[in-house]
Amino acid sequence: MNEGLIPRRYAKALYEVASERGQAEMLYDSMRALADAAVSHPELAHTLANPYVGDADKRRLLETAAGLPAQAASGSTFADWMRVLVENHRTGMAADIARAYIDCYRAQRGIYPVRVTSAAPLGADESKRMRALIQSHIGPDATMEYEERVDPALIGGFAIDIASERLDASVRARLDNLRLNILKKQ
Repeated sequence: MNEGLIPRRYAKALYEVASERGQAEMLYDSMRALADAAVSHPELAHTLANPYVGDADKRRLLETAAGLPAQAASGSTFADWMRVLVENHRTGMAADIARAYIDCYRAQRGIYPVRVTSAAPLGADESKRMRALIQSHIGPDATMEYEERVDPALIGGFAIDIASERLDASVRARLDNLRLNILKKQ
């Protein structure tokens, strides 16, 4: 089976259960923390997949990575999810399932992750204008998780990432395009 298909199936079922229990939003926050932990600690998936690491240790590791205090998840959808992962020997896929859950949650609730990267910090007016333009693009009923970053390597301008869309209006992108066009003509 496709490794991407399994996490999506788990995530969809998890979202349905969490929604029925009224815990979808709380679980979303935990899954975001788990996904962030997996990015900052790439060895997490290897440890969770290691058959020599005990099930209790894997549960504690998942709780910690999700930002939950020890045993705080007891009786929750998160605790049930951990139990199912351990029983089915899928703990190594926990981060992939977390990312798939995040995607599922956002799709069901009309949430768009938005990242605006600029060469210099945006002023308050620029930021407000940028938010308004993005909101008009995604629609009035959609919600955005807005994030601003500064990357001096852009030289000037900005890049906007909305879910899987990208608009790159940076000087660096223009220079890269110019370089490619010159190379094509040679």
